[in-house]
Amino acid sequence: MGKALIEKLMRCTEIGKIYLLIRIKKGKSPKQRLEDIFANPIFGKLIELRGLDTLLAQCVVIGGDVTELGLGISAEDRKLVTDNVSIIYHCAATIRFDELLKKAVMLNTRGTKLMLDLAKECKKLDMFGYVSTSYCHLNEKLLLEKPYPPPADPHKVIKAIEWLEDDVVDGITSKILGSCPNTYAYTKALGEALVIEAMKDIPAVVFRPSIVVPTWREPISGWTDNINGPVGLLIGAGKGVIRSMYCDASGYGDYLPVDFGVSAICVCTWNYVGQKDYARNIYHLVSSAEIRVSWEGVAELGKSITHNKVPLNGVAWYPGGTIKKYRWQHNLAAFFYHWIPAVLIDCLLYVLGYKPILCRVHRRIAKGFEVLEYYANNQWDFDNAAILYLRTKMNAEEKVKFKIDAAGVVINEYFENCIWGARRFILNETDDTLPAAKRHMKVMWFVNIVTTILFYGAILYYLGLWIYNRVFASVF
Repeated sequence: MGKALIEKLMRCTEIGKIYLLIRIKKGKSPKQRLEDIFANPIFGKLIELRGLDTLLAQCVVIGGDVTELGLGISAEDRKLVTDNVSIIYHCAATIRFDELLKKAVMLNTRGTKLMLDLAKECKKLDMFGYVSTSYCHLNEKLLLEKPYPPPADPHKVIKAIEWLEDDVVDGITSKILGSCPNTYAYTKALGEALVIEAMKDIPAVVFRPSIVVPTWREPISGWTDNINGPVGLLIGAGKGVIRSMYCDASGYGDYLPVDFGVSAICVCTWNYVGQKDYARNIYHLVSSAEIRVSWEGVAELGKSITHNKVPLNGVAWYPGGTIKKYRWQHNLAAFFYHWIPAVLIDCLLYVLGYKPILCRVHRRIAKGFEVLEYYANNQWDFDNAAILYLRTKMNAEEKVKFKIDAAGVVINEYFENCIWGARRFILNETDDTLPAAKRHMKVMWFVNIVTTILFYGAILYYLGLWIYNRVFASVF
């Protein structure tokens, strides 16, 4: 969401300087990383319009790290920020649900506290915008646009985590989390509580986006830079690797195209800062009140698109499989359709001198399913009255430029664009490989038919042999 927000602000607003807090990563300096950011395809249209040098000149790089005390910012850079910045967006977070608790607290909770400390020093601050999540108060089945009590005192949690050793924190993580299913939801709820607490001192706003998914249209259709949410499932199923999933088929997730999310953040900022509507300071960026796609619907759309329109390269098995209502059904299907093929293919790879990979892939998939199952088998709904109100304040041109409604969204077309995006931006599969992928899909369809006949034929043969030996052998 951070990249998409930067692109939107630079393309559609008259914003001045943008100060970007960037850490050193993989030996690259913050300035080098900024150049890498602008090399992302999402900035292609913007670079054509304004030129790369102009964009780089508009950005001020602040070297730092939200996990370090004082944000790792030099005294000179801190003064630069506090003297000039009027709006802060805090998007930095680890979004791994299975992240170690200490790392999640340091980034998602303590990092937020340190950002708030910086905001309190800013002389021209008009707004501190915190990107939370609509899935951090999971005990509430209907989430309203209001504060909720955190699962613990965030200040005490920060102090305890700072003091305790890593192995001690790991050993008591489940006790600390209590009923909270993962470290992500727990630490984001704590971070949000810190922002709400700071509202008495600074102008602050909480954004609660739902499951952020690829762009609808802006600036390009289907763009994403990660495989979180349904995109990962579509890729896994499209490659023929994921054949079974345990969840409530009729349930639904709440999906937010990232371009809708950043447009909503821009509109909410305009309302809070420009219109001085301070009463509205918690916004739900959600979609399920208008568009609902069941888990089964996502699976069927994915199969249809990868079968007939946008197949992926290097498919291991013909895309198929079903959603299972009961865990035992999924475990049985996973044994036959995930683990047995994985072991056989890895043995073949080893014999041929290649590195086995499929068992490792399925261990990661199984671990991901452990996290996903909680969300896929529970249901939440969200009130978004503030966004509905903002739609009434926008004129026709603004509604097009900053789209925050579902008018014109065609679900089949959108998911097709998502798979195109996965091909181009995640898997780096170029469009000219599509004809070969379609030919490969036809071959895999034939292989799937043959292997299915052989598989069930073998089961029937041995079942018949067993019945014969047990029942008829003594008679004849």
